[in-house]
Amino acid sequence: MILNVSGRTDIIAFYSKWFINCYRKGFVDVRNPFNEKLVSRIYFKDVDAMLFCTKSPIPIIPYLKEIKKPIIFHITITPYKKDIEPNVLPKGLIIESVKKISQILGKENVVVRYDPIFISDKYNVEYHKKAFNNLCTLLNGYIDKIIVSFIDNYKNVRKNINVLKIKPFTEEIYKEIGISFSGSAKENNMIVSTCAEKRDLTEYGFIKGECLSKTLAYQLTGKTNYKKWAERDCNCVQMVDIGSYNSCPHLCKYCYANFDEKQVYKNKQKHDVNSSLLIGHLSSEDTLKIRTK
Repeated sequence: MILNVSGRTDIIAFYSKWFINCYRKGFVDVRNPFNEKLVSRIYFKDVDAMLFCTKSPIPIIPYLKEIKKPIIFHITITPYKKDIEPNVLPKGLIIESVKKISQILGKENVVVRYDPIFISDKYNVEYHKKAFNNLCTLLNGYIDKIIVSFIDNYKNVRKNINVLKIKPFTEEIYKEIGISFSGSAKENNMIVSTCAEKRDLTEYGFIKGECLSKTLAYQLTGKTNYKKWAERDCNCVQMVDIGSYNSCPHLCKYCYANFDEKQVYKNKQKHDVNSSLLIGHLSSEDTLKIRTK
């Protein structure tokens, strides 16, 4: 089993203490997002590797040497300001944390995500080209790969359309981004990749890859029995997410995992670092099942 920590919320940025408490106890409980009374219990002895997805890995750094499982980091660094990402830390701090993690785990285990890209009058193509080039320059020698994706029409995106002020992508925009990003990555000894994007930009030097391929899973775990992630339109291997939707206080305006800000605050108040669940506690009405794969 490979854990995704987490696509549903930023556990690493806001709930690292809870995560390490669960790790020390040996298990974590996860509510089914489509049936809240159904809870899966996952024992860390059954976990082969973990993918940490975060906008701020700083809180987990002191605990990394304690975790005796293979870890891959996906660290999202975008160039947006507080109008789009109200509670994301200054990007300079995040870049420095990427460097620290690279030195601890090795650069082959740290991937940066420039994700998602959207175009507006404020965040225009030239803005993105400069920001991406600066990011590559600062991280030269610390990472090998950057994954790029483009904004999707999520519920939260539609709700915040007047803030985002998105302009449509054109082939000329894709071409500009493709040529510029590919050049910046190459100059700084990196590859630039897309994952699950209809517009993959391979003609401009991008790699069409996966966030966690079968090859990478084998390199991490020595196992080959991982299935394709059936719920996603990509070639990533199956992972088990331990997060909860509507619980990320970053409150990014483009986020797919938050779609009710009031619920985010309510859920944050229900969080207990000593609980086996990220939000709230187990009750007598819950059905608990052990998950091993």
